[in-house]
Amino acid sequence: MTQNPGTDLRTDWFADLRINTPAVERRAATLPTRRSLKQDHQAAWLLNAVRCIDLTTLAGDDTPDRVARLCAKARQPIAAELLEAMGVSGLTTGAVCVYPTMVGPAKRALGNSGIPVASVATGFPAGLMPLDLRLAEIRYALDQGADEIDIVITRAHVLQGNWVALYDELRAMREACGAARMKAILATGDLKSLENVARASHVAMQAGADWIKTSTGKEGVNATLPVSLVMCRTIRDYGMRTGHKVGFKPAGGLRTAKDAISWQVLMAEELGREWLTPDLFRIGASSLLGDIERQISHHVTGRYAAAHRLALA
Repeated sequence: MTQNPGTDLRTDWFADLRINTPAVERRAATLPTRRSLKQDHQAAWLLNAVRCIDLTTLAGDDTPDRVARLCAKARQPIAAELLEAMGVSGLTTGAVCVYPTMVGPAKRALGNSGIPVASVATGFPAGLMPLDLRLAEIRYALDQGADEIDIVITRAHVLQGNWVALYDELRAMREACGAARMKAILATGDLKSLENVARASHVAMQAGADWIKTSTGKEGVNATLPVSLVMCRTIRDYGMRTGHKVGFKPAGGLRTAKDAISWQVLMAEELGREWLTPDLFRIGASSLLGDIERQISHHVTGRYAAAHRLALA
């Protein structure tokens, strides 16, 4: 996938935007029931979710050893004997996501696996730092070897409708990222309305974001299907206007195999099967992988494994 070059700021694309919230909620509520996936089909969708996971640790007590363990899980996300029984090989997660100071340990642990390292930056999770320091954090993460940068926006710009300030901030971050791909975290739980979510999504893509991402995982409300539906439709609108494909990353609150399938159904229904690949779809998660592996174990053996039998990320 090529980088999204962005556009000049075009507020006319969203200035008059209005969203029927009850209609969005009704549509979102139907998504988990739109496809009945059983047995081999369900297992295939779950394995696809694994390859789209940004396996994440963003804890205050992260250490190089914890990150190395996470990276080992990213390289072998599902027990080898389960994959062998299904005739699958070479499965890894889509990326590993860590703090900037943990990028170096992650790169060393992943070696030549080809798994990208994503780093949060720009004062994650609140983003309330001077812009020059946020840009310096991006450059630090890149110097450590980060392949992708997950930035956070200033929510106040959205709440005040200051789209020029938001665009200029994001454009500076895009330039600081250089050849690395940029995910723009909108922290949708803080944005108060679906209209604000859609407008912030438009500005982020116009500024050159390669993915738009729902949440930091630290807000009171993180990824929801209604918010995700709105973001996917702005991605579709941006693509129709520019011809450029932008990825989507839900993060925070996706914990079960059922969640993994629901969000993939959303991508297939709203954006098409092309968005069911790691280039255009990522899931920010930590505990989700454990439940997926448990379901895969049941598919292969006919019974649920005890939690202590599956390696934790």
